Amino acid sequence: MTKKATAPAGRLRASGDSPTRQGGQAPAQAPALATAQASALPPADLGARVRHARLLHGLTLKAVAQRAQCSESAVSKVERNLAAPSLSMLHRLALALHTNISSLTAEGPPDNGPVLRAGQRPVQAVARRAAHGINLEKLTVNMGGGLLQAHIHIVEPGAGSEGQIEHMGEEIGYVLTGSLLLTLGEERYVLEAGDSFHFASQTPHGYRNVGANTARIVWVNTPPTF
Repeated sequence: MTKKATAPAGRLRASGDSPTRQGGQAPAQAPALATAQASALPPADLGARVRHARLLHGLTLKAVAQRAQCSESAVSKVERNLAAPSLSMLHRLALALHTNISSLTAEGPPDNGPVLRAGQRPVQAVARRAAHGINLEKLTVNMGGGLLQAHIHIVEPGAGSEGQIEHMGEEIGYVLTGSLLLTLGEERYVLEAGDSFHFASQTPHGYRNVGANTARIVWVNTPPTF
């Protein structure tokens, strides 16, 4: 069941209530961009794909940086694989480049057929730091313009989106294992195995694993943005 604090139904206000216990401290926010020396390297072709998408749309580094709400230097470092963007920044880059996270990080050729077998589903590393990270296990095949997208978000302890994301669409999720702090605007919810959620993607949203174990969350969104 959902953990409860001073707010009802497991809701935590953004006024400083602890996501793990009353009077505690919320997990510290990590920087949006980690240098390659301090973290695991981003996917080998992420930088090339970001640069290719930018040039394909005739965008300058400055234009992409403005759209993604970051510095030109940050975009340049991502393109040269000198820095690994957080999930939040990667999402903003994808929107700025008129694409999605899967297109920027997917490895190998597109999937064929309607079935993805257990143990054979592609897993994408989308935000990896020195000690923790986020992987997406793909649940949906490449439909070439499909309306739905679904992954199992595999979130290691301490990992998170590093900020909030907002875009058009709708999302629903179900926590398989672990604990997750879900932030929707100024509202905060601690979710545990068996809890589910649903929200409009226009609501600023983010998350962080506040537990001691890896969290696994079935996450479905429409239209595809990851």
